[in-house]
Amino acid sequence: VQLVESGGGLMQPGGSLRLSCVVSGNAFSLSYMGWHRQAPEKQRELVAGITSSGLTNYASSVKGRFTISRDNAKNTLYLQMNNLKPEDTAVYYCKSISPRTGTDWGQGTQVTISS
Repeated sequence: VQLVESGGGLMQPGGSLRLSCVVSGNAFSLSYMGWHRQAPEKQRELVAGITSSGLTNYASSVKGRFTISRDNAKNTLYLQMNNLKPEDTAVYYCKSISPRTGTDWGQGTQVTISS
């Protein structure tokens, strides 16, 4: 199973970024997918999750600013991040929980919000 994130980078506060995670080797359409993040010296935390049927959940800190979505035809997970804040700075990880292969993580993509 491979999860490959992209789309991170440096952005000014108030800006937007869209992260992508391309998944191969598992039953993507059947999998629960999530975005997690880890800031320096902090524990990894859930940012947003989406079930195989499209139900979503968000951390309170990002609700109303971030949107998680998935394209099962492209085996791709997205995270649209708007109105970014310095406290959103972290390494963002894609996570898959597949009924066939269990739990897998991507390598992470750095998001830095700074003026």
